[in-house]
Amino acid sequence: MPYISTRGDIKVSFSESILWGLTPEGGLLIPEKFPKYSKKDLEKMSKMNYKKLALAIMSYFVDDIPKKDLKLLIEKSYSKDLFGSEEITPIKEIGDGEYILELFNGPTLAFKDIALQFLGNVFDYILEKMDSTTNILTATSGDTGSAAIYGTRGKKRLRIFVLTPKDRMSKFQTAQMYSVIDPAVFNIAVDGTFDDCQDMVKKASEDIEFRNKYHIGYMNSINWTRVLAQIVYYAKGVFNIQKINNLPVDAEVDVSVPTGNFGDALAGYYAKKMGIPIGKIILATNENNVLDIFFKKGVYKIRNKEEVIRTDSPSMDITSASNFERYIYDIVDQDPKIVKDLWEQIKEKSFFDISKTPYFESVKNSGFFSYSTNKKERYKIIKQIYNQSGIIIDPHTANGVVAAEKYKRENIPVMCLATASPLKFEDSIKEALGKEVILKRPKQYRGIENKPQRFVMIHRGNVNSLKDFIKKHILIDHKS
Repeated sequence: MPYISTRGDIKVSFSESILWGLTPEGGLLIPEKFPKYSKKDLEKMSKMNYKKLALAIMSYFVDDIPKKDLKLLIEKSYSKDLFGSEEITPIKEIGDGEYILELFNGPTLAFKDIALQFLGNVFDYILEKMDSTTNILTATSGDTGSAAIYGTRGKKRLRIFVLTPKDRMSKFQTAQMYSVIDPAVFNIAVDGTFDDCQDMVKKASEDIEFRNKYHIGYMNSINWTRVLAQIVYYAKGVFNIQKINNLPVDAEVDVSVPTGNFGDALAGYYAKKMGIPIGKIILATNENNVLDIFFKKGVYKIRNKEEVIRTDSPSMDITSASNFERYIYDIVDQDPKIVKDLWEQIKEKSFFDISKTPYFESVKNSGFFSYSTNKKERYKIIKQIYNQSGIIIDPHTANGVVAAEKYKRENIPVMCLATASPLKFEDSIKEALGKEVILKRPKQYRGIENKPQRFVMIHRGNVNSLKDFIKKHILIDHKS
């Protein structure tokens, strides 16, 4: 299975796609082709547990890891010890025909664990085979950083540098990262937004000599394997909801996805493309509604950094969605020249407009529906679900549930992705419910906000300072 670039003529293997992240011309790697599941395939897959389903889906895309080794990597990544049960992503009913897919039962209490446990283990496997090392450079809006740190800790061939937007995450999220006092972990606070952090990662990555010399790797969703791992839980969730409702394996289930960087939404799009019976893909944004505007009007406009709105769902406070490029590649008939031109327009004037082109018809027909929520709507739905079922959802998940109710179809179940534990946002939960609810924390997170914290500050946009810091703290290659 060759991997190709959204912006140019290039082909690499799966293992190379892991190590590359961005391509030399700044594009993203995607599989050259996707499978298309038949009803017979779906019937077989619907009977599989999570690990077997992951192997069935992932093995198509992994061309250079023996299947027996891939099986071991999957078993290691999705153990009961890490996720609390063999179910990995359980379903819970929150209303008539409405369900949440719990994606936050991993070690850092967010959906990022599901992809980053696997990616960390694959990195380790490939580097062991190569007798090499990698220095991970990643940006986070709140949850990726903790999951990436946990996915790389204890792996002798990996070091990680995490850029975080200072004072724009919850207290729990901040402490979860900054309290990791580990010689292989470097937290870098940036006095700006997540978009600033992401821009610095991308600009550092444009220096090909720097990337190659210092073995820079990525665990953001610019890394294809992140998206691949997320496709699995869409399939598993749909099959489980079909079983709950005694539906055939080709019966549609709508999905609602809270999103900021578009990676999770993209995984749902690819799952649908592969034949998983997903109906509507309901894309939910918060007040940072760049993607909502695009799907309604065909205009993708990046906001000025000062215009990024600080919300109670900080992991979605993003206006430059890096994974969006993979989707647009499909929309423009997989023409890398058009993709390159559109992103040049973004670079020059911060937007592109396809509203008057045939491509916008492709957008309308791609299965997406979008909605932008506000704080009042989110808190209302948090309280409503708690009163109805006793289930507490976090503000990110609330975005998805609000949007789901806007587009819900009669007699079609809808699956809302629950992306983070409410434990991470206790202040917001208290405000939404109008009372304090005791949320039991895992032992390792009790009093985490009071633990010593370590981080360094780098001014936003100062890419040279970032590169200099990395050079001083890199892991030297074993063969050097």
